Amino acid sequence: MSTSFKSKLPHVGTTIFTTMSQLAQQHGAINLSQGFPDFDCAPELVDLVTDAMRQGFNQYAPSIGLPNLREQISLKTQRLYGHTTDPNSQITVTSGATEALFAAITAVVRPGDEVIVLEPCYDSYVPAIELNGGVPVFVPLTFPDFSIDWQRVKEKLTSKTRLLIINSPHNPSGAILSAQDLQELKALAHAHPFLIISDEVYEHMVFDGNQHLSLLTEPALAERSFVISSFGKTFHTTGWKVGYCIAPAHLTSEFRKVHQYLTFSTATPFQQALATYLERPEPYLSLPAFYQQKRDLFTELLRPSRFELLPSAGTYFQLARYHQISDLPEVDFAQWLTKEAGVAVIPVSVFYHDQTDHRVVRFCFAKKVETLKAAADRLVRL
Repeated sequence: MSTSFKSKLPHVGTTIFTTMSQLAQQHGAINLSQGFPDFDCAPELVDLVTDAMRQGFNQYAPSIGLPNLREQISLKTQRLYGHTTDPNSQITVTSGATEALFAAITAVVRPGDEVIVLEPCYDSYVPAIELNGGVPVFVPLTFPDFSIDWQRVKEKLTSKTRLLIINSPHNPSGAILSAQDLQELKALAHAHPFLIISDEVYEHMVFDGNQHLSLLTEPALAERSFVISSFGKTFHTTGWKVGYCIAPAHLTSEFRKVHQYLTFSTATPFQQALATYLERPEPYLSLPAFYQQKRDLFTELLRPSRFELLPSAGTYFQLARYHQISDLPEVDFAQWLTKEAGVAVIPVSVFYHDQTDHRVVRFCFAKKVETLKAAADRLVRL
């Protein structure tokens, strides 16, 4: 006898990232789809993890994170953004940024609450909202520069608006917030009582001399925000799944109530290694130049191609229009490109709830030089 039940996420299936990576493997394609490096982290980090294991850091860490790691996060935040953070009451170490996003949404969203989501957006936002009975309210970013239309955001605000989710540098577009964006957000926040999640996992990948404008730089925004980041992105260790959330003490208290029953704590030796590694700021301060070099190389290699490259001000993603190559919808084109050209990409339409299709795909350039050259060689032949 079988028991049937109604799915809580009826529209969710295998993610496009899994699908495209599997397709790339089947066809021997170069995988520029899923957002992770194909190069290793610093050997020093590997040694630090090994040392931590040998020193006995193999049992549960405190649920909120090792004290020395939280202290280093606090120092880093002060150094970069001039924001003083209490490591005991305002910083929580999490099992990746995705866990932090889920915990923050779960902590504050109740059934019927509205959450403003700027599209295209990272794929974990909406399922987390829906699992908590919230109602996603979608506001499209302006195409093709993916800027925020603050008037449209204002028009979507209601008495039910609980939360607004911001992402800068933005996945998938690579757009970044400007000083004017922060002023617009401050004005809306002054007039309306909503909370904010600021997804800043690509904070150290901002190019062309620009600075990352964290919401922590504005006290009026910091006091109502969950600011989330990721050591996986910063230190090329996505498989470690270590992130963190900074929020005011009263919001952190609610966040931790969820976190303790979601993962309880994050891998102890990784935390110990990161705490030691953070004592030197050079590795993350050098990251913008490191990834800008890869972006510039990739865009130069694709210059002879028929792709139209859109500006990438941050992240390790490059968007490209392909209307001079094909009339296929994005998902079909991505599959065709993987099978026929041997390069796997992500269709940007999957980041929209209604599959808005601008004939744009996303490349990940967090790859070795030889990987980027091999992929570009195939792409310019189209």
